[in-house]
Amino acid sequence: MSVKPAKAARIGGLEPFSACDWPGKLVAVIFLAGCPWRCGYCHNPQLWRRRDGKTDWPALREWLESRRGLLDGVVFSGGEPLAEAALPALLAEVRALGFATGLHSGGAYPARLAEALPLLDWVGFDVKTEWAGYDALTGVPGSGRAARRSLELLLASGVAYECRTSIHPHWHDAAALARLAEELAADGVRHYRWQAIRPPAPLPTPWPAGWPGNLQDVAWRFADFDYRQH
Repeated sequence: MSVKPAKAARIGGLEPFSACDWPGKLVAVIFLAGCPWRCGYCHNPQLWRRRDGKTDWPALREWLESRRGLLDGVVFSGGEPLAEAALPALLAEVRALGFATGLHSGGAYPARLAEALPLLDWVGFDVKTEWAGYDALTGVPGSGRAARRSLELLLASGVAYECRTSIHPHWHDAAALARLAEELAADGVRHYRWQAIRPPAPLPTPWPAGWPGNLQDVAWRFADFDYRQH
């Protein structure tokens, strides 16, 4: 798969300071334009189309140079940042500036993730739902296979990660979340989070006592598990 130079990247936006996009680190978040999936609850639909991004990486890189010593790292998000063929070049340049590198991804392009993993320090991996339910949620046939392959590559790489599921009342109830947790545990996931979708929507109810949903009987399989509402 061809890799483009960093200056060709389609930039969709910048969050100059964030304390919640990489747990424990203060980072800048660079949003890359383009995503092959059409999840109905996406909170960045303006980044679906690559043509809506701008090729302004040189100016952004100059700004990052001024942030040395002030930021721990840079996270690339989207959209789906793996849709950007220049991602490896972007990661290499960010590392050369002395920043740690992070990625927010749903794993839509396993081959591109494999190219990026050696240049990454951390990945926030978005698990949409049970693998069998991906095609309906994303609107793209085969998306579940791609996401699961990407997760396999991530787990095998040794790169630090966090798997997250954004809860939506149409797609997730307590039973579905429990099944999903079982699947992830069986696949080797040990770091898992839930988060409420943005913009907020009513969450599935009623919740059993104890852990949200009925995950209290499977949460022990994870090194860490929690529910947080952003």
